[in-house]
Amino acid sequence: MLTASSRLLRLIALLQSRRYWSGRDLSERLAVDPRTLRRDVERLRELGYPVQASAGVGGGYQMGAGAELPPMLLDDEEAVAVAVSLRAAAASVAGIEETTMRLLAKLDQLLPARLRRQASALHAVTISLRSGEPLADAELLTGTAAACRDQECLQFGYRDRGGRMTQRRVEPMRLANSGRRWYLVAWDLQRSDWRTFRSDRMSAPLVTGPRFTPRTPPMDLAEYVRRAISYAPFEYQLKIRLRGTAQELSQRIPTWAGVLEAESDDSCILATGADCLEALAAQLLFAGEFEVVDAPAFMPELRAVVAKLGQRVAD
Repeated sequence: MLTASSRLLRLIALLQSRRYWSGRDLSERLAVDPRTLRRDVERLRELGYPVQASAGVGGGYQMGAGAELPPMLLDDEEAVAVAVSLRAAAASVAGIEETTMRLLAKLDQLLPARLRRQASALHAVTISLRSGEPLADAELLTGTAAACRDQECLQFGYRDRGGRMTQRRVEPMRLANSGRRWYLVAWDLQRSDWRTFRSDRMSAPLVTGPRFTPRTPPMDLAEYVRRAISYAPFEYQLKIRLRGTAQELSQRIPTWAGVLEAESDDSCILATGADCLEALAAQLLFAGEFEVVDAPAFMPELRAVVAKLGQRVAD
């Protein structure tokens, strides 16, 4: 059973994870009776957390907006995670560098010496290799995340792969991070289909509302994003058969080279793609020996590109 202080931390985390909670759900999550839950809620209010309660059918608890930031309660693991995450985020999210440094300075003053050493160890021995400017805007990410959390429709400007700007209206589901890029997974209301949107191509202002009932995604969202960003959007798409198990091949084929799926006990299908034939030929170099599955119409042009590369290497 959780101690009283641990239970309060858990209650704060639950209230902040989504907008509404029924009393019954919270009691079950915390393994306490309704009376204890009410006492814990009152304790949070005394500490400055604006917890709101509503009675009747559909009632429950929610974390309201307060005039002042309430005290932050963090256990040891959470404190270390916050410090490490802040240091890492500054390299990929624009507009938070100065704020991150101020917050880290405050954390260093508050953390016990043992936790301060643990939180700063990774940063102390790590060199950050920047490759251009951060690709995500902090304000846009937080606004998008809030729409996902609150299940509110989202409208924004979007620049497609060809540079054309359109207004998009979606039901946002999740944010996904892949290296320095962030993606929004959402149901596109104009196209009546699931889509992924690169955050660096999204533009403010973000317009939210009304609320929606979440749809069932077509598959695991992590797998959906992986497919969407490594194969589906490219002009030139190709499937090849490789000999070996999925475990063996995954050690050799980089994730950005395509989507690898087991076909049998000793073969896999790699779905790969690129915006130009030269890039596609380069990706095939990682595959080693392979067999083309259902040769597409552009195969003669691809062979010509490969032949030209061989000729240049021979020369």
